[in-house]
Amino acid sequence: MRRSLDRILTTHAGSLPRPQPLIAAYLAGNGALGADGEAELRAAVADVVERQTRCGVDVVNDGEFGKPTIGEVDYGAWATYVYGRLSGYELREPRGTESFLNEIFGQSKDRRDFESFYAAGLDGTAAVNRRPRLMPANVGPIEYTGHALIGRDIANFKAALAGRDVADAFMTAVFTGVQVGPSDYYATRDEQAVAIAEAMREEYKAIVAAGLNVQIDDPLLVNVYEMHYSISGDFKAFRRWAEGHVELLNHALDGIPEDKIRYHLCWGSWVGPHSTDLPLREVIDLLVKIKASQYSFEAANPQHEHEWKVWEGGVLPEGRALIPGVVTHKTNILEHPETVADRIVRYADVVGKENVIAGTDCGLGGRMNPQLAWAKLEALAKGAELANRRLW
Repeated sequence: MRRSLDRILTTHAGSLPRPQPLIAAYLAGNGALGADGEAELRAAVADVVERQTRCGVDVVNDGEFGKPTIGEVDYGAWATYVYGRLSGYELREPRGTESFLNEIFGQSKDRRDFESFYAAGLDGTAAVNRRPRLMPANVGPIEYTGHALIGRDIANFKAALAGRDVADAFMTAVFTGVQVGPSDYYATRDEQAVAIAEAMREEYKAIVAAGLNVQIDDPLLVNVYEMHYSISGDFKAFRRWAEGHVELLNHALDGIPEDKIRYHLCWGSWVGPHSTDLPLREVIDLLVKIKASQYSFEAANPQHEHEWKVWEGGVLPEGRALIPGVVTHKTNILEHPETVADRIVRYADVVGKENVIAGTDCGLGGRMNPQLAWAKLEALAKGAELANRRLW
């Protein structure tokens, strides 16, 4: 993967605003695309690559446009797309205390302490919480069946890249499908998680074999503390889980060159107080054990902007780089380029300018007005230009 050897490179976390015709095509086919929809997808990918270059983004992707909304299960296509690419799953009504949202959020201290905020739907999930939701349940052996779909996405992206002057290119793929969920087939959740990891390896390998970089999206390493341990405060139990999670992730990445892998760490994309987010310092030792050459994480979000300090003292292993978010999806305020530059320079001063690529906290698609999302990417590029003048 390219590094910032003569200037600060710019990139983002993956999801970008989808054009309405593509959204309509997915909805019409309940996640599947007919011939007209496939043509719409190809055109949308070509356009989103061109728009990224116009904004000044150096390391581009396909906007994640090949990941569809899948009926009632969708709570973020970046994650739920896997259920259309793995065997052994069916959608069913929740049983007993099962709930798709409970699988994601568990017993969150934030959701208890700020109950009125979440009940009012100020994080955008009130309507989702109120209506019954089908959830993915594992009913058979899990294997990767999405070869044709990932092949299509790769072909669309490479066609869009042809003739474009970009520094590098990546595609995203989720790790473990966000939550493992109930299983009628595997004896334990650990067995099911291993099966998902080994199946998803096929997607990671396909992306890299096509000459592209793969970004592993992982909302679990830090977020599971918020979702399942924040009330009990049992940090030792969390660390045992987190150590196993990193071991499983590295197992999923086995055989894939580290210099083709970037890893995205997420504290959860919903807009809320996040008062119990796990500090980065509590897992930074595990983060740097992940077999990736670049680490993407939230650094503009006010809950985490101060955490550039945890990288002081040579924490970053030799030959690896950081992709700190220098614009955020958490606010509709458009960052000033000088603010963006300040954030970039802080990281450059700590880990070396060649080890910093300017990014976004998380995906921008579906989380804000498209005009604002693209304006944030332009601010990102302008801020990088200002940082370059200071650093070179």
